[in-house]
Amino acid sequence: MTTVRPSERMRGLGVVQHGAPVLAEAARPFDLPIEKDTADQTVETLFASMERIARVHPFAKGMGIAAPQIGIGRAAAVVQPADPTAATIILLNPRITARSEETDEQYEGCLSFFDVRGMVPRPLTITVVTTALDGTEVTAVYERGLARLVAHEIDHLAGLLYTARMRPGVEPIPVEEYRQTGRAWAYDQ
Repeated sequence: MTTVRPSERMRGLGVVQHGAPVLAEAARPFDLPIEKDTADQTVETLFASMERIARVHPFAKGMGIAAPQIGIGRAAAVVQPADPTAATIILLNPRITARSEETDEQYEGCLSFFDVRGMVPRPLTITVVTTALDGTEVTAVYERGLARLVAHEIDHLAGLLYTARMRPGVEPIPVEEYRQTGRAWAYDQ
């Protein structure tokens, strides 16, 4: 019996894999409200992708997907918090405007190279400004695991993978060695 690698499973679900040029390029912002329909369609496509992926893989830590990961070079991403009753976060033209000095380092995975997990330092709190479909700017503050998820997706829109955030000399580990699948990120307090 042949085992399908996690990355191949994601490719089969329409997720662009590591090495594709779209993952290394900065995504083009939306001109809102002029491009409202295009932004709305992109978000709908992201929701459909997230739904397909969630049917084949559980995400105890929450999950996110950015438009470049489905081959769309536009500045849109969606994040589903770990709490399944929480509303999905829509990020259009997001930018981080503030980061806490306090950080932590935890394992992250990425749908675009799902065969490994890497220890990534991230701020515990970030402030993010996004653009609503009507063109107004919205500011939100995210903490801990949610800050990690949102920052990861914003990095995708800048053409960065989490490996760019790892400390020098630290390498990702094979998913087979990762022991935190099915558990939320751990935080003191």
